Amino acid sequence: MKLGSMPIAVLMQRRTPRHRWADEAWAAVGVVRDGGDLPPVQVLAESAERDEYLVSGLELELYPDENDGYYENFMAPEAKVFVLWRMQDGRAMPVRASVSYVEGTRMFDSGEQADGVPMPAEVQAWLRAYLHAHYQPKPRRGRQHG
Repeated sequence: MKLGSMPIAVLMQRRTPRHRWADEAWAAVGVVRDGGDLPPVQVLAESAERDEYLVSGLELELYPDENDGYYENFMAPEAKVFVLWRMQDGRAMPVRASVSYVEGTRMFDSGEQADGVPMPAEVQAWLRAYLHAHYQPKPRRGRQHG
């Protein structure tokens, strides 16, 4: 059962690396809240060296069975939004995003393309409010000997 959601847009980037083995490199590089007024794909910059575009239509969703992963990510030195993306029509397009550290790990382990981008302050505040209302960390237990 979903307990929260936030519409987002993902900033994607293509760059031309100076490396003889790679023609281009794609990555998710940022996330912003989508107020509903963004086009599906908005080109922000185009050049031979770098393209940047904003892709809307994704949603961060919060489910109680991922609470431990949300908390672990929130408490990390640098909280992330994890973005899974795939190549579509010659362009990297985000498919799914999450603020769960556990789900982010699954994205990286899946063999698909995924990036962790810094979590914006607005998303952090939203996640903090969710965790405050819906999560109680488990008490730490001492070492078990025996």
